[in-house]
Amino acid sequence: MKPITEYSDYRTYMRDFYEERKRVSYFTWREFASLAGFVSPTYLKLVCDGKTRLSKPGIGKVARAMGLEGFNFTYFGLLVKFGNAKNAAEKEATLRELEQEARLNKIRTVDAEAFHYYETPACPIVRELAPIMPGAAPGEIAASIRNKTSALDVQDALQFLVKAGFLVKTGKGTYEQTEKSVKGSKEAIPLAIRSMNRKMAGLAMQSIDTDSPEERNITGVTMGIDEAAYTRIVETINDCRKKIIDIARECENINQVYRVNLQLFPLSDKVNNRVVKKETSNEQD
Repeated sequence: MKPITEYSDYRTYMRDFYEERKRVSYFTWREFASLAGFVSPTYLKLVCDGKTRLSKPGIGKVARAMGLEGFNFTYFGLLVKFGNAKNAAEKEATLRELEQEARLNKIRTVDAEAFHYYETPACPIVRELAPIMPGAAPGEIAASIRNKTSALDVQDALQFLVKAGFLVKTGKGTYEQTEKSVKGSKEAIPLAIRSMNRKMAGLAMQSIDTDSPEERNITGVTMGIDEAAYTRIVETINDCRKKIIDIARECENINQVYRVNLQLFPLSDKVNNRVVKKETSNEQD
Protein backbone atom coordinates (compact mmCIF):
# COMPACT_ATOMS: atom_id res chain seq x y z
CA MET A 1 0.00 0.00 0.00
CA LYS A 2 0.95 3.62 -0.48
CA PRO A 3 2.03 5.59 2.63
CA ILE A 4 -0.95 7.01 4.51
CA THR A 5 0.25 10.57 3.81
CA GLU A 6 -0.56 10.02 0.13
CA TYR A 7 -4.23 9.67 1.01
CA SER A 8 -6.75 12.46 1.56
CA ASP A 9 -9.79 10.18 2.03
CA TYR A 10 -9.87 7.74 4.94
CA ARG A 11 -12.43 5.57 3.14
CA THR A 12 -10.03 5.05 0.23
CA TYR A 13 -7.26 4.10 2.65
CA MET A 14 -9.54 1.58 4.41
CA ARG A 15 -10.66 0.10 1.10
CA ASP A 16 -7.06 -0.21 -0.14
CA PHE A 17 -6.15 -1.99 3.11
CA TYR A 18 -9.05 -4.37 2.60
CA GLU A 19 -8.16 -5.02 -1.08
CA GLU A 20 -4.49 -5.62 -0.20
CA ARG A 21 -5.37 -8.12 2.55
CA LYS A 22 -7.85 -9.81 0.23
CA ARG A 23 -5.18 -10.06 -2.49
CA VAL A 24 -2.68 -11.93 -0.32
CA SER A 25 -5.08 -13.99 1.81
CA TYR A 26 -8.69 -14.98 2.34
CA PHE A 27 -10.15 -11.80 3.82
CA THR A 28 -13.76 -10.62 3.94
CA TRP A 29 -15.61 -7.56 5.17
CA ARG A 30 -16.92 -9.76 7.98
CA GLU A 31 -13.38 -10.55 9.06
CA PHE A 32 -12.36 -6.89 8.81
CA ALA A 33 -15.28 -5.88 11.01
CA SER A 34 -14.56 -8.68 13.48
CA LEU A 35 -10.88 -7.74 13.61
CA ALA A 36 -11.91 -4.18 14.53
CA GLY A 37 -14.40 -5.41 17.13
CA PHE A 38 -17.67 -4.50 15.37
CA VAL A 39 -20.77 -6.66 15.66
CA SER A 40 -22.20 -5.72 12.25
CA PRO A 41 -20.36 -7.64 9.50
CA THR A 42 -21.23 -5.00 6.90
CA TYR A 43 -20.51 -1.82 8.87
CA LEU A 44 -17.02 -1.17 7.47
CA LYS A 45 -18.17 -1.89 3.92
CA LEU A 46 -20.94 0.67 4.37
CA VAL A 47 -18.34 3.16 5.61
CA CYS A 48 -16.08 2.55 2.62
CA ASP A 49 -19.06 2.84 0.24
CA GLY A 50 -19.82 6.27 1.71
CA LYS A 51 -23.19 5.17 3.09
CA THR A 52 -22.25 5.92 6.69
CA ARG A 53 -19.41 7.51 8.65
CA LEU A 54 -16.80 5.95 10.85
CA SER A 55 -17.72 6.88 14.41
CA LYS A 56 -15.28 8.49 16.84
CA PRO A 57 -15.11 5.34 19.02
CA GLY A 58 -14.49 3.33 15.87
CA ILE A 59 -11.42 5.30 14.75
CA GLY A 60 -9.04 3.64 17.18
CA LYS A 61 -10.57 0.19 16.57
CA VAL A 62 -10.10 0.40 12.81
CA ALA A 63 -6.63 1.96 13.08
CA ARG A 64 -5.44 -0.85 15.35
CA ALA A 65 -7.07 -3.46 13.09
CA MET A 66 -5.02 -2.05 10.20
CA GLY A 67 -1.86 -2.17 12.32
CA LEU A 68 -1.39 1.59 12.52
CA GLU A 69 0.81 2.99 15.28
CA GLY A 70 2.36 6.31 16.27
CA PHE A 71 2.23 8.96 13.54
CA ASN A 72 0.18 6.76 11.19
CA PHE A 73 -2.40 6.15 13.94
CA THR A 74 -2.71 9.89 14.63
CA TYR A 75 -2.79 10.76 10.94
CA PHE A 76 -5.58 8.28 10.24
CA GLY A 77 -7.64 9.84 13.03
CA LEU A 78 -7.19 13.28 11.46
CA LEU A 79 -8.14 11.90 8.02
CA VAL A 80 -11.40 10.66 9.54
CA LYS A 81 -11.95 14.04 11.20
CA PHE A 82 -11.34 15.74 7.85
CA GLY A 83 -13.66 13.40 5.96
CA ASN A 84 -16.44 13.71 8.54
CA ALA A 85 -16.21 17.51 8.90
CA LYS A 86 -19.62 19.15 8.54
CA ASN A 87 -18.54 22.37 6.86
CA ALA A 88 -15.66 24.09 5.05
CA ALA A 89 -14.39 25.82 8.20
CA GLU A 90 -14.00 22.48 10.01
CA LYS A 91 -12.31 20.95 6.96
CA GLU A 92 -9.84 23.85 6.69
CA ALA A 93 -8.99 23.61 10.40
CA THR A 94 -8.44 19.85 10.16
CA LEU A 95 -6.35 20.25 7.01
CA ARG A 96 -4.07 22.54 9.00
CA GLU A 97 -3.82 19.88 11.72
CA LEU A 98 -2.88 17.27 9.11
CA GLU A 99 -0.15 19.44 7.63
CA GLN A 100 1.17 20.46 11.06
CA GLU A 101 1.35 16.82 12.18
CA ALA A 102 3.21 15.91 8.99
CA ARG A 103 5.66 18.81 9.38
CA LEU A 104 6.37 17.90 13.02
CA ASN A 105 7.29 14.41 11.85
CA LYS A 106 9.21 15.77 8.83
CA ILE A 107 6.93 13.94 6.42
CA ARG A 108 5.51 15.47 3.25
CA THR A 109 1.87 14.93 2.35
CA VAL A 110 0.07 14.90 -0.98
CA ASP A 111 -1.42 18.36 -0.23
CA ALA A 112 1.57 19.98 1.50
CA GLU A 113 2.67 22.17 -1.39
CA ALA A 114 -0.83 23.31 -2.32
CA PHE A 115 -1.75 24.09 1.28
CA HIS A 116 1.46 26.03 1.92
CA TYR A 117 1.23 27.95 -1.36
CA TYR A 118 -2.32 29.14 -0.76
CA GLU A 119 -2.07 29.54 3.03
CA THR A 120 -1.10 33.24 2.82
CA PRO A 121 -0.92 35.78 -0.02
CA ALA A 122 2.87 35.98 0.50
CA CYS A 123 3.77 32.97 -1.68
CA PRO A 124 1.99 33.98 -4.91
CA ILE A 125 3.03 37.62 -4.45
CA VAL A 126 6.70 36.77 -3.81
CA ARG A 127 6.66 34.34 -6.74
CA GLU A 128 5.80 37.29 -9.00
CA LEU A 129 8.01 39.90 -7.29
CA ALA A 130 11.29 38.03 -6.82
CA PRO A 131 12.12 37.64 -10.55
CA ILE A 132 11.59 41.37 -11.22
CA MET A 133 13.70 42.45 -8.22
CA PRO A 134 17.08 40.78 -8.92
CA GLY A 135 19.51 41.08 -6.03
CA ALA A 136 16.87 42.40 -3.65
CA ALA A 137 17.07 41.34 -0.01
CA PRO A 138 13.96 39.82 1.65
CA GLY A 139 13.44 43.10 3.51
CA GLU A 140 13.38 45.06 0.26
CA ILE A 141 10.84 42.71 -1.27
CA ALA A 142 8.73 42.91 1.91
CA ALA A 143 8.81 46.71 1.78
CA SER A 144 7.39 46.68 -1.74
CA ILE A 145 4.38 44.56 -0.74
CA ARG A 146 1.48 46.81 0.20
CA ASN A 147 -0.14 44.54 2.78
CA LYS A 148 1.88 44.03 5.95
CA THR A 149 4.58 41.45 5.20
CA SER A 150 7.82 40.94 7.13
CA ALA A 151 11.27 40.13 5.79
CA LEU A 152 10.99 36.76 7.56
CA ASP A 153 7.70 36.06 5.72
CA VAL A 154 9.44 36.77 2.40
CA GLN A 155 12.46 34.66 3.33
CA ASP A 156 10.23 31.72 4.28
CA ALA A 157 8.23 32.14 1.05
CA LEU A 158 11.40 32.18 -1.06
CA GLN A 159 12.77 29.06 0.61
CA PHE A 160 9.49 27.22 0.09
CA LEU A 161 9.07 28.37 -3.54
CA VAL A 162 12.58 27.20 -4.44
CA LYS A 163 12.28 23.90 -2.57
CA ALA A 164 8.87 23.19 -4.11
CA GLY A 165 10.13 24.08 -7.59
CA PHE A 166 8.00 27.20 -8.20
CA LEU A 167 11.14 29.36 -8.45
CA VAL A 168 14.70 28.59 -9.54
CA LYS A 169 17.56 30.46 -7.89
CA THR A 170 19.94 31.60 -10.64
CA GLY A 171 22.34 33.67 -8.56
CA LYS A 172 22.63 35.63 -5.32
CA GLY A 173 19.18 37.10 -4.80
CA THR A 174 18.09 36.35 -8.38
CA TYR A 175 15.24 34.04 -9.29
CA GLU A 176 13.32 32.80 -12.31
CA GLN A 177 9.80 31.39 -12.43
CA THR A 178 9.19 27.81 -13.53
CA GLU A 179 6.17 26.45 -15.37
CA LYS A 180 5.19 24.28 -12.41
CA SER A 181 1.55 24.51 -11.36
CA VAL A 182 0.06 23.97 -7.92
CA LYS A 183 -1.27 20.45 -7.51
CA GLY A 184 -3.10 18.62 -4.75
CA SER A 185 -6.05 16.39 -4.00
CA LYS A 186 -9.58 17.15 -5.16
CA GLU A 187 -10.59 17.56 -1.51
CA ALA A 188 -7.85 19.97 -0.42
CA ILE A 189 -7.34 22.19 -3.47
CA PRO A 190 -10.83 23.80 -3.38
CA LEU A 191 -10.43 24.49 0.36
CA ALA A 192 -6.99 26.02 -0.12
CA ILE A 193 -8.15 28.19 -3.02
CA ARG A 194 -11.25 29.23 -1.07
CA SER A 195 -9.03 30.35 1.80
CA MET A 196 -6.80 32.31 -0.59
CA ASN A 197 -9.81 33.96 -2.29
CA ARG A 198 -11.14 35.02 1.10
CA LYS A 199 -7.82 36.68 2.01
CA MET A 200 -7.43 38.30 -1.41
CA ALA A 201 -10.97 39.67 -1.17
CA GLY A 202 -9.94 41.28 2.11
CA LEU A 203 -6.98 42.93 0.37
CA ALA A 204 -9.38 44.21 -2.31
CA MET A 205 -11.46 45.86 0.43
CA GLN A 206 -8.32 47.53 1.79
CA SER A 207 -7.46 48.77 -1.70
CA ILE A 208 -10.72 50.74 -1.87
CA ASP A 209 -9.49 52.89 1.02
CA THR A 210 -5.75 52.92 0.44
CA ASP A 211 -5.23 53.04 -3.34
CA SER A 212 -6.28 55.82 -5.68
CA PRO A 213 -8.90 55.11 -8.40
CA GLU A 214 -6.14 55.63 -10.98
CA GLU A 215 -4.32 52.54 -9.63
CA ARG A 216 -7.28 50.23 -9.25
CA ASN A 217 -10.45 49.26 -11.10
CA ILE A 218 -13.26 48.10 -8.84
CA THR A 219 -16.70 47.95 -10.42
CA GLY A 220 -19.90 46.07 -9.80
CA VAL A 221 -23.27 45.25 -11.37
CA THR A 222 -26.38 44.39 -9.36
CA MET A 223 -28.82 42.45 -11.56
CA GLY A 224 -31.67 39.99 -11.65
CA ILE A 225 -31.02 36.79 -13.64
CA ASP A 226 -32.10 33.15 -14.00
CA GLU A 227 -30.10 29.90 -14.18
CA ALA A 228 -29.50 30.12 -17.93
CA ALA A 229 -28.20 33.68 -17.68
CA TYR A 230 -25.98 32.67 -14.75
CA THR A 231 -24.39 29.93 -16.86
CA ARG A 232 -23.72 32.34 -19.73
CA ILE A 233 -22.20 34.93 -17.36
CA VAL A 234 -19.90 32.32 -15.80
CA GLU A 235 -18.72 31.28 -19.29
CA THR A 236 -18.05 34.94 -20.13
CA ILE A 237 -16.08 35.42 -16.88
CA ASN A 238 -14.00 32.32 -17.64
CA ASP A 239 -13.24 33.60 -21.14
CA CYS A 240 -12.32 37.00 -19.70
CA ARG A 241 -9.95 35.42 -17.16
CA LYS A 242 -8.19 33.49 -19.93
CA LYS A 243 -7.76 36.66 -21.99
CA ILE A 244 -6.35 38.49 -18.96
CA ILE A 245 -3.82 35.69 -18.41
CA ASP A 246 -2.79 35.90 -22.09
CA ILE A 247 -2.26 39.68 -21.77
CA ALA A 248 -0.14 39.18 -18.64
CA ARG A 249 1.99 36.53 -20.40
CA GLU A 250 2.66 38.91 -23.27
CA CYS A 251 3.92 41.62 -20.89
CA GLU A 252 7.68 42.17 -21.36
CA ASN A 253 8.36 44.99 -18.88
CA ILE A 254 6.80 43.76 -15.63
CA ASN A 255 7.20 46.31 -12.83
CA GLN A 256 4.32 45.61 -10.44
CA VAL A 257 2.18 42.75 -9.09
CA TYR A 258 -1.62 42.96 -9.40
CA ARG A 259 -4.49 40.71 -8.38
CA VAL A 260 -7.75 40.33 -10.35
CA ASN A 261 -10.77 39.15 -8.35
CA LEU A 262 -13.72 38.10 -10.54
CA GLN A 263 -16.77 37.73 -8.31
CA LEU A 264 -20.33 36.66 -9.07
CA PHE A 265 -22.46 35.82 -6.06
CA PRO A 266 -26.15 35.82 -4.98
CA LEU A 267 -27.59 38.75 -3.03
CA SER A 268 -31.00 37.16 -2.49
CA ASP A 269 -32.79 33.84 -2.24
CA LYS A 270 -34.67 32.55 -5.27
CA VAL A 271 -38.23 33.86 -5.67
CA ASN A 272 -41.20 32.64 -7.70
CA ASN A 273 -40.59 33.06 -11.42
CA ARG A 274 -42.14 36.19 -12.83
CA VAL A 275 -41.39 38.01 -16.05
CA VAL A 276 -39.84 41.29 -14.98
CA LYS A 277 -37.98 43.79 -17.14
CA LYS A 278 -35.81 46.24 -15.28
CA GLU A 279 -32.57 48.15 -15.53
CA THR A 280 -29.44 46.80 -13.91
CA SER A 281 -27.42 48.87 -11.47
CA ASN A 282 -23.84 49.58 -12.55
CA GLU A 283 -21.52 50.82 -9.77
CA GLN A 284 -18.00 52.12 -10.27
CA ASP A 285 -15.68 54.85 -9.12
